[in-house]
Amino acid sequence: MKVLIIGGSGFLGTELVRRAVATGWETAATHCSRPGGSAEATWYRLDLRSPGNIDEVLAAVAPSAVIDATSGGSDWAVTADGSIRVAMAAARRGCRLVHVSSDAVFSGSRIHYAETCLPDPVTPYGAAKAAAETAVRFLAPTAAVARTSLIIGNGGSVHERLVHTLAAGTLEGVLFTDDIRCPVHVEDLASALLELAVSDGAGMFHLAGADALSRHELGVLIARRDGLDAARLPAGRRADTLTPGALDIRLDSSATQERVRTRLRGAEEFLQVQ
Repeated sequence: MKVLIIGGSGFLGTELVRRAVATGWETAATHCSRPGGSAEATWYRLDLRSPGNIDEVLAAVAPSAVIDATSGGSDWAVTADGSIRVAMAAARRGCRLVHVSSDAVFSGSRIHYAETCLPDPVTPYGAAKAAAETAVRFLAPTAAVARTSLIIGNGGSVHERLVHTLAAGTLEGVLFTDDIRCPVHVEDLASALLELAVSDGAGMFHLAGADALSRHELGVLIARRDGLDAARLPAGRRADTLTPGALDIRLDSSATQERVRTRLRGAEEFLQVQ
């Protein structure tokens, strides 16, 4: 099995590369600024804003499967247009494509979202992700599109680092008590994505954790796991701020869980104190 992981130097990409290499797959990965830390993977510089760049990488790698785990945030040229270029290139070469999307494609108006729910984004990032989803499913009908939620790891995620700085008092800010998601562990997410890469499942998949938690509740769990004083974590309501975005988005992953072997644990489980 030869796999190309786009965005391999990112948080999720790093775990995907690690697992693919450990599985014995011939692994190639891309980076935008600097290669990731795995010497066992072959690294390629890729700028998704550059037409033709992805075709050059695919020609050099000739992968069986491509996992697009890149994240350009609200940069439309990367998150939307770049994903479209990947889908077009993968379709031309007949590669299996797994595209990673986000719960940001939803507004939160209905709270609970199954795989059949249509996007209704309220932020530029969500709009870019929704555009990418639509294009990928049109251009590569056999592709798997996997929506996920807040990704947590063993200390390296954005949210975990934020909790540490807030607990240390080195950063001003709050953790919202009304901003609710279904956090997933990066190891579970990467395992499920690699499963999809070797399957023939097409369409929409939800890969989120089993527990719906506010960002503050999640922060408390992280603090307790890491031996921090959870009482030091400042709390606030997102609804009282001008911060854009949905408040309560709960991805229902039950249908996907019946199709993948990897168990998508809830944060209450994977953040429990050992």
